[in-house]
Amino acid sequence: MTPVFDGHNDFLQRLVAAGPNGARLWLQGDGTGHLDLPRMQAGGLVGGFFAIWIPSPSGLTDAGALHAMENPPFALPLPDEIPHNTALPHAFAQAAALLALERTGTLRVVRDAAGLRACLAQGRIAAVMHMEGAEAIRDMDALHLWHAAGLRSLGPVWSRPTRFGHGVPFAHPAGPGIGAGLTPAGCALVAECNALGILLDLSHLNEAGFDDVARLSDAPLVASHSAVHAICESSRNLTDRQLRQIADGGGLVGLNFASSFLRPDGRRQPLEDLGVMIRHLDHLLAILGEDGVALGSDFDGALMPRDLGDAAALPRLIAAMEAHGYGPALIAKIACDNWIGMLERCWTR
Repeated sequence: MTPVFDGHNDFLQRLVAAGPNGARLWLQGDGTGHLDLPRMQAGGLVGGFFAIWIPSPSGLTDAGALHAMENPPFALPLPDEIPHNTALPHAFAQAAALLALERTGTLRVVRDAAGLRACLAQGRIAAVMHMEGAEAIRDMDALHLWHAAGLRSLGPVWSRPTRFGHGVPFAHPAGPGIGAGLTPAGCALVAECNALGILLDLSHLNEAGFDDVARLSDAPLVASHSAVHAICESSRNLTDRQLRQIADGGGLVGLNFASSFLRPDGRRQPLEDLGVMIRHLDHLLAILGEDGVALGSDFDGALMPRDLGDAAALPRLIAAMEAHGYGPALIAKIACDNWIGMLERCWTR
């Protein structure tokens, strides 16, 4: 079975909701969501980025928002900024839940390149602690504290503003050129993340913020879970200009599995044809090259394609790549090796 390393999941939301039953949810599954240890093992998923994310009081799960996303065109307003004191307890709970999984002996929160390689060799799930939206980081002292706790990847924003920058709203058809760039605090955040070896994730940043990171950062540019704007005109997807910027710095894009970011019509309905995902991969490969393309599922955070309903179904995507003519070496890069190589470069500079 082809090993897969995934650029993004939102499993920690389910884990926290399970409360005292969290370990059992992880070890046995409960038939809900997209991810748990048995389904990761069944699908060959050996590791990935586990996201800490703060929910908005209202937003994408509201009936009106869901109806709009199922019937493009739509342009949803950005949710309000989440205050730090509101965000911090949520973030602590999710980080603690991830660290608790280490005590099951089945997963390790990896903090450096050597630890990542050792974890994979031992057959444990390699988890990168990621923060999607930096509301829980008050200042640079707090960033150092989170780094000491295991944080190794950070998206300055989700699709709402933070004190560091601005995200893109959910809209189709629309581009990412919405709003101002990084704040002075956001510029300082880039420099400190570079110094600590924390990977900076561009997937939710607007275009001006993206350009600021490209100008300020000395690390490769990375979008952990994005898709191609030229195929699906979602505001969340990357334009060819952005893809070329990532390519120029030896960066990487993990292909998002969310149906509404893959379907050319942008509808929030299950993608019926994995061939559309191959079209996105072909486009990414044409600009980024074989070393710049990976996977970023968004498991437990998005509506999946019909034939890729959870982690256990990952071999279907591998089979689609094979049927399209991708060779074993290219598939291994996209599925796993490119993420491992990128993490090693970010963590050992």
